Order: sequence, then C-alpha cells, then structure tokens
Amino acid sequence: MKILVPTEDHYLDDRYGKSGKSLNASLQSISFPIYITNPPVDTQSFALTLVDFDAIPVGGFPWIHWLVADIPADTREIPENASRSGVIPFIQGRNSTAGAYVGVNNPEINQHYANPAPPDKDHAYTLTVYALDKKLNLQPGFWMNELYRAMKQHILASQKLELWYHTRNY
Repeated sequence: MKILVPTEDHYLDDRYGKSGKSLNASLQSISFPIYITNPPVDTQSFALTLVDFDAIPVGGFPWIHWLVADIPADTREIPENASRSGVIPFIQGRNSTAGAYVGVNNPEINQHYANPAPPDKDHAYTLTVYALDKKLNLQPGFWMNELYRAMKQHILASQKLELWYHTRNY
C-alpha cells in the first residue's frame, strides 16, 4: 500500500494550516487530500492518524490533529476538506483540542481535522494510513487509544508520511 499527499518539498500548502484561510477563527481549516494506492486485497476499511510529535518539547506530549476510522475500503482518494464536507462517510475521533490542556467541548472543532500551527519552528506531522481487515464501528469522538485498541490484530498494512508545515508570524 502507498499513500500520497500533494506537497512542495514535503511541505503542506499554506491553505491546510494556520497560515491558510481558516473556516473560522478556531483551530479549523480544510483538510488536505490523501491518495491511496495498492491496498491489500482483503482490506475492509481504512483508518488514519495525523500526529505532531514535534509538539513534545513545546507542550509535553504529541499533538493529535486528526483521527479517522471506517473509511470505506474502495476509497482511493480522500479529497480536500473531507473532514468537513461529508463527501466520504467515515467516523472522526477527538483531536488534542478536546483534551484537558485546551478543553474545547465543541465537536465541530474537536472531532475534525485541526490544522497545523507550529508555534516554535517548522514541524513534521506524521500521517499514518492503516488498511484494516474489518470496520471498527467506533463512535464519533473516539480517543486515539480506543482507535489503537480496536485496530490491534486487524492491521493488514500501514504507510506513514512526514508532512511538514512552516512557522509563520500568525
């Protein structure tokens, strides 16, 4: 299995992060497109995680930007803004804005793609797409640990990409 995200020298376009045009003043922007090729034959669904491990020195933990489960097995393109458009039926988990550190209780913010906004330097965001041998049937707003437990022993293949985003004076 391979995944592809359009980048320029491994950097996401501005529109997918804090420098881009946000949907509103919160930590929201349009999600980037993801292309999936050559998944295992027995794939029943896909899941994905987008995590900023470069956030550890800043906040003390990796920052979760996007969690998705039950992406249909026939999906080969997750289009731009899929997090909000509903064009592909999938279940979204909680990003780090839902945690106690930020405490956002609004599912319109904490259960969608949260755009990159590195505060200190350019950050690498780790996108992992998992091909699974079943649907996970998680509830909207699941946590990352619930996703990992549900996927245990059901991962047929996975692919990671490091996607960079730059620091700007916001």
